[in-house]
Amino acid sequence: MAKNHTRYIFSMGELKRKDNSIAFRNEKGNFYIPIEDTREIYCMNEVSLNTKFLDFISKAGIVMHFFNYNEGYSGTFYPKEHYVSGNLTLRQSEAFGKYRELIAKQIVKGIGKNIHEVLYHYYRHGKSDLKIFLDWLRVDLDDLVDGSAGIKQILSVEGRIWLQFYDSFRLFLPNDFIINKRVKRPPDNPINALISFGNTLLYTKTISAIYNTHLNQCISFLHEPSEGRFSLSLDLSEVFKPILVFKTIFEVVGRKKLQVQKHFDKSLNYALLNENGKKIFIEAFENRLNETFKPSSLNRQITYKNAIKLDGYKLIKMLNNGEIFQPFCLSEKR
Repeated sequence: MAKNHTRYIFSMGELKRKDNSIAFRNEKGNFYIPIEDTREIYCMNEVSLNTKFLDFISKAGIVMHFFNYNEGYSGTFYPKEHYVSGNLTLRQSEAFGKYRELIAKQIVKGIGKNIHEVLYHYYRHGKSDLKIFLDWLRVDLDDLVDGSAGIKQILSVEGRIWLQFYDSFRLFLPNDFIINKRVKRPPDNPINALISFGNTLLYTKTISAIYNTHLNQCISFLHEPSEGRFSLSLDLSEVFKPILVFKTIFEVVGRKKLQVQKHFDKSLNYALLNENGKKIFIEAFENRLNETFKPSSLNRQITYKNAIKLDGYKLIKMLNNGEIFQPFCLSEKR
């Protein structure tokens, strides 16, 4: 049986092994989680567990992500790497020295292409002020990226793309969700709260996807490899942010599924989602993540969850065979 399901735990309680199942106990009683088809578990509140339980889910290959009550990402329990490959790790390390800029440029181009695809929808529906930015993404971006000398210039171009993208929100989002500037830790308004929460969900999804490849999570190309984070997951998640995080935000805000007064914590200046808000956003995010489509390059249906993992395999092909890494583009969905 394929391990396809993600389980979210929103209340305080205790996780433990019960025979060959996972049992979650809170004040309402015991709830059982089947282990056979569970891929990952998200603990969105304070949960207690023991090493016996961790050993149990580790043998089952289940990844656990931990969040605190205020949406802060605490960390990931990562089972023993059963796909580890010394040869590929060596190639990945060599590629960091030889091809870092090339791979980083491909990622930044991918970000621009996917932002163009997302915003073109609004341009076609009457938001003509987007034309200048869309033309820049379509005509000038590749030359600007290719002409960048060094990782700092590449990152500068990436920053410019995101800043202009954030500025475009004023053209189609309600005033309550307009962004003045990107503030991350902690977010200072509803739109920053949604972006931070969505980006963290995508980051953890990418961790889970890379876990099922032979790639080393710590050797990245656009982001600096560093201690304390899986920087390759930051790399591979970037091109999916416009598609998965921001399209989800635009959906739940545009259809008024999320409203500032109802779904954000008033005591924290509406800068964090309340529990109902988190559940609404997560449901929309999971629906988008599991949406099926047939890419032009494949003869079968896949999900966006599959597409993240496939980008990992594309990177492996570059490391092994020298094929240029081409990250996922939303236009492949057509």
